[in-house]
Amino acid sequence: MTEQRKAVALISGGLDSLLATRVVMEQGVHVEGINFYTGFCVEGHTHAIRRQDKEKPKRNNALWVVETLGIKLHIVDVSEEYKDVLINPKYGYGANMNPCLDCKIFMVHKAVEWIGKNGFDFIVTGEVIGQRPMSQRKDTLPKVARESGADDLLLRPLCAKNLRPTKPEREGWVDRDALFDFSGRSRKPQMALAKRYGIEDYAQPAGGCCFLTDESYAKKLVDLWETRGSREYTLDDVMLLKVGRHIRPNERFKLIVGREEGENRFMEGYRKQYVHLHAESHTGPLVLLDGEPTDEDLELAARLTARFGKGKGSDSVTVVVHHPDGTDHRIDVVPYPPTIPVEWYV
Repeated sequence: MTEQRKAVALISGGLDSLLATRVVMEQGVHVEGINFYTGFCVEGHTHAIRRQDKEKPKRNNALWVVETLGIKLHIVDVSEEYKDVLINPKYGYGANMNPCLDCKIFMVHKAVEWIGKNGFDFIVTGEVIGQRPMSQRKDTLPKVARESGADDLLLRPLCAKNLRPTKPEREGWVDRDALFDFSGRSRKPQMALAKRYGIEDYAQPAGGCCFLTDESYAKKLVDLWETRGSREYTLDDVMLLKVGRHIRPNERFKLIVGREEGENRFMEGYRKQYVHLHAESHTGPLVLLDGEPTDEDLELAARLTARFGKGKGSDSVTVVVHHPDGTDHRIDVVPYPPTIPVEWYV
């Protein structure tokens, strides 16, 4: 009997990785999925927090993909290792702060390490030539294979016929004739293949599965680095950049203002790490303060806290300022005027 070959597929949760995995499974290969957690993954975070997203599915699409396919998923936390990829990308950033090519090389390299430790034969990705402007071009796909160390153990089933045959094809582990020649940004070939497989409920493409592709998020990250004078960050930084209004009146401090009940509850978990404010005399949001404010800054922070609460039209609002050491004090302030300088918004 011919030995059954084993492959690990990089699963993002999108349609391409789902289809690429299914194509290889159709050829009798044992496939398991792998998903790398960087800290910047879109899956679930704000959808689970904000009321405006309550109608959106509260699912992790990577988990949904493997459940649909009936295969095992390995979730690997690479958030610490990923810092160097984000901070020092060899090939730079995309439109925002997304180091797409470096990221793909990094993830395929981690998959190479994984198959070596787990006795698998090759790696599958859902890459399509021309699908992404930075990481999925005719000239960058070979770089991914070469610099990740995967070489020709990397199979891209959806565009394989546009590339040189890899080892799984040459050795007959998969039939090259049963692979595809997709290219370009059109999703029609993938959608047609999904229909052929009877797959209808899949994640729609929306700028990728990473917050770093989002212009607003990228702006907040750059602001964080510039004001701290360092490109270091923590997972808590990453999470807090995803929620609230971010307002920076000056270089000394920034406020994160909860926009609704779900965000306020989420931010409650950071009260012991940050100076935080809330209006005592009126209903209002929880506000976290990041930085080293002066007494004058604290008064301004209190006025801004009052401006975003029910007391914004009052002559005076009592705001409580809590410090991480457990001390607190009250300030009676006149709420900041309704119009906040647009340049303060991060």
